[in-house]
Amino acid sequence: MLFQLYNDFGQSPWLDNLRREWITSGRLQEWVDSGVRGLTSNPSIFEKAISTSDAYDKQFKELILSDRSVEEAYWELVITDIAGAANILNPVYQKSNGIDGFVSVEVDPRFARDTTRTIEAGRKLK
Repeated sequence: MLFQLYNDFGQSPWLDNLRREWITSGRLQEWVDSGVRGLTSNPSIFEKAISTSDAYDKQFKELILSDRSVEEAYWELVITDIAGAANILNPVYQKSNGIDGFVSVEVDPRFARDTTRTIEAGRKLK
C-alpha cells in the first residue's frame, strides 16, 4: 500500500517517529521494505523513546561515566539512532537519486535565528 502512494500518486510516505529498537530489531527495515521513504524525529520523540525503553541505558551510562554533560549525552544518543536509520534508508536515497531516503532531526532550537550555528550543528550530525 505504501508503495502505491509513491508509484500512483508521487507521495513519499515518511515515518514521524524513531526508536532504537526499530533499528536493531529490523522493524524499520521492514517498514522501508514496505515503502517508507524517509523519517523525521525531534526532541519530544527522542524523550519518549529514551524514557520508555531500556535500549538506551547502556550507551547513556557509558556517556555519563565518560564525564559527558547531559546535553552531550543526548546528542550522542540521537546521532547513534539517526546514523542507524540513515544506513537503513541509504538504498532509498541511492535509488531515488537523492530525492528520498532522508532522516530529519531538529537541531538545537537556540540556533533558530543563527544560520551559521544551525549549519555547524547540522554538520556535527554527520
